[in-house]
Amino acid sequence: MPGDNLPIEPSRETLAFLDSEHRLLIDGEWVWGEGRTIAVENPARETPLAEVRAASLGQLDEAVAAARRALRGRWSRTGGRERGEVLNRFADAIERKLETIAEVMTLDNGSPLASSRMVTRFLAVDTIRYYAGWATKIAGESFTPNLGPRPDTDFLVATMREPIGVVGSIVPWNAPPGMIAMKLAPALAAGCTMVLKTAELAPLTGQLFAEAWVEAGGPPGVFAMLHGHGEDIGAAMAAHPGIDKIAFTGSTEVGRKIVIAATGNLKKVSLELGGKSPVVIFPDADVTAAIPAASMACYLSTGQQCMAGSRLFVHEAVHDEVVEGIAAHAAALTVGDGMAPSTVLGPMISARQKARVESYIAIAKGDGAEVALESAAIDGPGHFLGPVLFSGVRAGMRIEQEEVFGPVLSVIRFSGEAELTAAINGTRYGLSGSVWTSNVQTALRVARQIDSGQVGINVHGAMSPETPFGGNRQSGWGRELGREGLDAFLKTKAVSINIGPLP
Repeated sequence: MPGDNLPIEPSRETLAFLDSEHRLLIDGEWVWGEGRTIAVENPARETPLAEVRAASLGQLDEAVAAARRALRGRWSRTGGRERGEVLNRFADAIERKLETIAEVMTLDNGSPLASSRMVTRFLAVDTIRYYAGWATKIAGESFTPNLGPRPDTDFLVATMREPIGVVGSIVPWNAPPGMIAMKLAPALAAGCTMVLKTAELAPLTGQLFAEAWVEAGGPPGVFAMLHGHGEDIGAAMAAHPGIDKIAFTGSTEVGRKIVIAATGNLKKVSLELGGKSPVVIFPDADVTAAIPAASMACYLSTGQQCMAGSRLFVHEAVHDEVVEGIAAHAAALTVGDGMAPSTVLGPMISARQKARVESYIAIAKGDGAEVALESAAIDGPGHFLGPVLFSGVRAGMRIEQEEVFGPVLSVIRFSGEAELTAAINGTRYGLSGSVWTSNVQTALRVARQIDSGQVGINVHGAMSPETPFGGNRQSGWGRELGREGLDAFLKTKAVSINIGPLP
């Protein structure tokens, strides 16, 4: 870590929060967890940050029961205007805590402070306000059906959009404020209730969201916040008969386990899972813009993001220029403590994750990938790992097929679209992607060929509350954000009305 990139001290509010009691929110009450103690580490310093107590299985039952009482009680019958007002007050409370939430996120998972602020502002506050507006716009439709054998009778069909029920939400550690809001806001706007399990590696921002809910006057039982490990509380949520839907973001492997557990009561499941997203650069692209964008498409968040453009397909005409440019750009990125002003890449979340990424680097070398950039080891505490760039990567190599979830970018050379099409869809994933070209026809043609939930043209990973987000194939089920994100928490009831004989 550069000596002049010194971390700033957290605010008094952040320090006071870290020193406070870390409890669970169940039925509007703060209670001590009855499960295992979870030690929270600052990954930039490898020092203890806080301790939280996990919920017991009995406390999960209590939270679900309270959520069901609230669902059957006033909340699901609350008008959209009132639900929207509650959500707007919730957004106000988060906004008042924005700096504390951002600092805690940085200390919790290592993200650069500027990124933590952006996630809290644009993926949390703005998303909650967006769905607050949707709460008054949930409506069905009416139509006259074609009843075939009963042509002499007049019927009218009215459809009703109703909340899907009690939702269990399981969020990851890489961007908790955004991940929580993307599930919580549409669920509550739809009239559902929610039990949230925080990420055990970064649980603290979840508590700040729960505090904001209480400060906003959120009704008891509508939102519960639990800490816990995935293998016990998370697994129990997926199998719980009192939960009607699971909304999960995490790895594809865990997503499969959730689907299996959910079959007990055939609960609905939405999954935002892993990715191995392609970035495609054609020879007519604005290379000066594409190089830094392609670099950050992978290295943003130290590669610990599902949309990471970790497979870079470069036309042979500009291949060497792009590889040299990305190597120079990535080498200049400052790696360090997220609380330091100049930091662009923070630490890996844990020693285990760092070791996993290093194992993939070794595998890639063994498979014959060429090292275009490998950052020097960083002295001192912290799970730091600098950018790594491989060229000469071939389709089918493990580094090209498997999600690394770290700062490792693989470059694949191509000469024509025929070979490109098969390669870009040659993994099990289909989450994101981008195409870089000045030719509109090429851009749209290749964008159509990429089998993923979203594709950028001369941009990568553009997200907004209005834009649907989600994966195809083994990158997930369903969509978050946009109108589609609201639909995931609603069910449709058709009411057929016999008006009587036709005159």
